[in-house]
Amino acid sequence: MTTSRPVARDDEPGGATSRDARPTGFAARVSLGRAFAPVPSEFLLILSTALLLTGFGLVMVLSATMADSVAKGESPFEVVMKQAAFALIGIPLMLIASRLPVTFWKRIAWPALIVTTAFQLLVFVPGLGVVNDGNRNWIQVAGFQMQPSEFLKLSLALWLGYVLYRKRSLLTSWSHVFIPVVPVGGLVIGLVAVGSHDLGTGLILMAILLGCLFFSGVKLRMFLVPLILVVVAAAYFAITSPNRMARIMSSLTHFDSTACYNAPVGDCYQAVHGVFGLAGGGIFGLGLGNSREKYGWLPAKANDYIFAILGEELGLIGCLVVLALFALFAVGAFHIIRKTDDPFIRIVSGGIVVWVVGQAIVNIGVVLRLFPVLGVPLPFMSQGGTSLLSVLLACGALLSFARTLPMRTPVPAAAPIPRGARPARR
Repeated sequence: MTTSRPVARDDEPGGATSRDARPTGFAARVSLGRAFAPVPSEFLLILSTALLLTGFGLVMVLSATMADSVAKGESPFEVVMKQAAFALIGIPLMLIASRLPVTFWKRIAWPALIVTTAFQLLVFVPGLGVVNDGNRNWIQVAGFQMQPSEFLKLSLALWLGYVLYRKRSLLTSWSHVFIPVVPVGGLVIGLVAVGSHDLGTGLILMAILLGCLFFSGVKLRMFLVPLILVVVAAAYFAITSPNRMARIMSSLTHFDSTACYNAPVGDCYQAVHGVFGLAGGGIFGLGLGNSREKYGWLPAKANDYIFAILGEELGLIGCLVVLALFALFAVGAFHIIRKTDDPFIRIVSGGIVVWVVGQAIVNIGVVLRLFPVLGVPLPFMSQGGTSLLSVLLACGALLSFARTLPMRTPVPAAAPIPRGARPARR
């Protein structure tokens, strides 16, 4: 005799609806909990400064280029819309990269360096490579110009971090410190500095290499040899190029020359007009959009000399705000370096902060006439889609590393003593 088993209705406990709904709701809560889990303060600091500098840069690119665009019969938003397109691509990529595990960055270190090096070789292909001011460091595809060397900065930092991380127990030996760091690093830097004649980007790549070696913990006597090699290589690249030597001699001979300021021509023309822009802004600036130097006086107003337009329109206060944002970015990155236990994270973060902050210092120093004109953009702010995209991807890597830092656990408050109760004697 068979007995029929009652079938549970969907609205009863244990029915199909409740049986399916409970796991689904629980999984959804777990997924949302992971998405909105608290993050370290370093994550918020780096993310906020990156977004603020990017927004600040879009405003300044619009202000610096709208006059030229209108003079050409184009829309005043012609240039800034292209820059905004790269920002709209780069910011989501930064947030996606911030969710990637550290193992991902370790696995792509070698492939990323190989791909970006092959990408850099495209500048030598006839019909693709573009020469600008003596530098063959751009390619033009479908009407867009891209600078492949910008992506080499991030891939070199990742590769150096991975190689030095794998050799962390062998860094007391000269051979393990220099091989393969010096040959491969020299090849990458040589493609840019010698092949493309871009000394500014080559110097930034050299700084990344030195920064990664420094944060890997190699001994000082081993660090001094690569430092000397970098200085010698930079001097050789400068001496062998008449264009670079002209820039360097211009910054040295005309630094205190009143003749250069009275009649700025030749190599000192743009440098002097950059100083004029900063001086004309004063403390509070002429107001956003009211720059005078952007009306044909400052050729590189939207890229290498955008800090001069910033100082002219927003004054000393605007310049200090931008410097403070870069300082906060550096503080967040150095906190990651100090708190992490992973040598790979420490080395790559060191290379990225040397790249971003060091390039900002060089760019601002050029505008202030402290350095010769090197042709490096101001990170986050200068016109240039590939530059903005590479910096945002680097920030994504830093945000990914920040997620691995331990969270601070709040100290539990002491329980209140009930009224009338006597505290225990010690």
